[in-house]
Amino acid sequence: MLLDAKNISVFYGAVKAIEDVSFCVDSNEIEKILDMFPSLKEKRRKKAGVLSTGEQQMLALGRALMQRPTLLLADEPSLGLSPSYVDVIFEKLVEINKSGTSVLLVEQNARMALEIAHRGYVFKIGGIFLEDTGKNLLESAEVKKAFLGGI
Repeated sequence: MLLDAKNISVFYGAVKAIEDVSFCVDSNEIEKILDMFPSLKEKRRKKAGVLSTGEQQMLALGRALMQRPTLLLADEPSLGLSPSYVDVIFEKLVEINKSGTSVLLVEQNARMALEIAHRGYVFKIGGIFLEDTGKNLLESAEVKKAFLGGI
C-alpha cells in the first residue's frame, strides 16, 4: 500500500506497473526513478505481479519517491528479499537520504539499519529501550546481546 500526506511518502507491499502513475507524474520523474533502478527500466511495460519480490520492492520505493517527499517512511523494506536485493534497497535508502530526503526506517535487520542510521531507536516490549547514533548503538554491549546475537 502506498500512502502519502503532504510531503510524506510511505512505502510497503502493494505495487502496480510504473506506468500506472504516469498520468499524475512528469515523465522526467519516471525516467529519474528508472535510472535509479535500472533493472526496472527493461521491465517497464510489465505488470508488477510478474516482477520478482526485490523488483516489486524497488517499484514500491520508486512510486513513493515520485511524490517527491521530504520524509520517506520505510516499513520493513528488506522483508522477504534475497540478500542481493536487501543490499540494493539499503544502498538506495542511503542515496535517497544523501539527496536531501529524510528517511525514517523501521527494520528488523538491526545491524543493517544501524549501519546506515544517523540516529537509532531500539524498541523493546513496546517502548524505547535505547536511543543513540547508529554507530554507538552498533557498538553497544546491550544491543549486541539483545539484538545482534551477542556478537
